[in-house]
Amino acid sequence: MITIKNEAQIDGMRKAGALLYEVLETVCEAVKPGVSTGYLNELADHMIRKAGAVPSFYHYEGFPASLCTSVDDCVIHGIPSDKEILKEGSLLKLDCGLILDGWQADSARTVGVGQISEENQRLLDTTKAAFFAGAAKAIAGNRLGDLGRAVQEVAEAAGFTVVRDYSGHGIGREMHEDPAVYNFGIPGHGLKLRKGMAIAIEPMVCAGDWHVQARPDGWFVCTRDHSMTAHYEHTVAILEGQKPEILTYPGYQWKEDA
Repeated sequence: MITIKNEAQIDGMRKAGALLYEVLETVCEAVKPGVSTGYLNELADHMIRKAGAVPSFYHYEGFPASLCTSVDDCVIHGIPSDKEILKEGSLLKLDCGLILDGWQADSARTVGVGQISEENQRLLDTTKAAFFAGAAKAIAGNRLGDLGRAVQEVAEAAGFTVVRDYSGHGIGREMHEDPAVYNFGIPGHGLKLRKGMAIAIEPMVCAGDWHVQARPDGWFVCTRDHSMTAHYEHTVAILEGQKPEILTYPGYQWKEDA
């Protein structure tokens, strides 16, 4: 079911989003060669709980951590470990969620570990650009196909592909609500966006083929051809007649041509 939020409810999500932004900023700054993904998880978990919030990923459908850490060809749902040590040149996907006063926030970044190749940097930059292209279409009256197509066009114009088996989602009291928000689509098709909707837009982009599969553990989702991947996500609120507010990026101002 799609839930429509009023101004007070969106303000609650705004506060959750601001906290999550601080958490991910701190975790991203800690990424460097030699650091374990287990340490990054402990850092995120400590910050969330210290602020009086709850890590929404922890024990969600059995997930054993508060932060998803997915390296290189793994796109999403990577499990942190003290034994997984980050190496120079890798791409690390950091995906985190929290609940503050009953409201959810969900966001993801891709970070280069130390010095990365020009091609990996291009993949990272394209994925971020694809998010903003899609988010710019998240306007009341537009349709989900407009948003998905915008993401897809940016990725494919750069020679990359978008994952089709996983999507963004609605968000509010629950982390995953309706509707599904795909990273591909046909303009003018799909659900019409309404003021008060909150959605998580999250391009997952591959350097090679877009087909993915989960490892035997059921969590790590990686590209079948082992190509590199990037992931970028924010929680946004749909407004009337204007571009959305990015709730997990406090203070962000849209450019006039965006």
